[in-house]
Amino acid sequence: MRASRLLTIQMLLETRGRMAAPQLAAALEVSVRTLYRDIDELTAAGVPVYAERGRAGGFQLLPGWKTTLTGFTPAEAEAVFLSGLPGPAADLGLGAQVQSAQLKLQAALPAAMRGAAGRVSTRLHLDPIEWYREPDTTAHLATVAAAVWDERQLEIAYESWTRAAKQVVHPLGLVLKAGAWYLVAAREQKLRTFRVSNIGAARVLEGRCVRPRGFDLARYWAESVQRFERELYAGEAEVAASARGLADLRRVGAAVARALRDVAAPAEGDRVRVNIPIESEAQAAGMLLRLAPEVEVLRPAALRRAVTARIATVAASYGLRLKS
Repeated sequence: MRASRLLTIQMLLETRGRMAAPQLAAALEVSVRTLYRDIDELTAAGVPVYAERGRAGGFQLLPGWKTTLTGFTPAEAEAVFLSGLPGPAADLGLGAQVQSAQLKLQAALPAAMRGAAGRVSTRLHLDPIEWYREPDTTAHLATVAAAVWDERQLEIAYESWTRAAKQVVHPLGLVLKAGAWYLVAAREQKLRTFRVSNIGAARVLEGRCVRPRGFDLARYWAESVQRFERELYAGEAEVAASARGLADLRRVGAAVARALRDVAAPAEGDRVRVNIPIESEAQAAGMLLRLAPEVEVLRPAALRRAVTARIATVAASYGLRLKS
């Protein structure tokens, strides 16, 4: 564990430059006292780490000093090969670069580790597209990605649910979610999310992108997903579900699955009463009707009436008359 941590310190200082002791300790998830002991051990081993005091001080490596790849473990090498997923990389126009980087890494690895690292692409394939869905058409993804990499402002023609308009944005990052690409950007000093497939035109501008201080793409995305779900699932319904119905409900969506996380399946022939989040009565009526008869709506009464009204409409379209 300590050997891995010492190598991490070297890599952090090489890639990020000067870092204050609290920063390094936080990145390593150790105390500052432990960090100082690690720094002492590195310098004793001949690694040229030196400290600068003062408000802007910190630890840094002697300029020009480089680490080598001898510190790679087999698992780390495999993880690097896994991170270069061929599909998304090709979408972004980086397929050739990823392949070239993997070849260079493989050549630099010890011979005993090359086979294990190279096995990843032959043993594991990730397909991010959901069943029964075609991937989004993203004609302007490469242009958007270029603006993200180069930190340039981007002019886009974007078509939302309500209107289509041209706008200039500061691109901050790209997210691949269930086969769909999203651009996270700042516009009028507010963070916004754009679905790349809805971009009708894109042009990289000369102006530099201004990144908000402390912006973290992964944290922003996680928070925006949670906020979207809270706003989307504004209602609640109580249903009675058989064991099969409970399994079907868990496949409806992440929010419903979380609500049912600790619910045990009922015995054969029994049903369990559970509360689930719903968007609207119209949406829930159609969704829950598909799960009948394994799932029955109990409340609210308006949702139950909406489901029975749909059943009556379907029955009438097939020439059937329901008993009152």
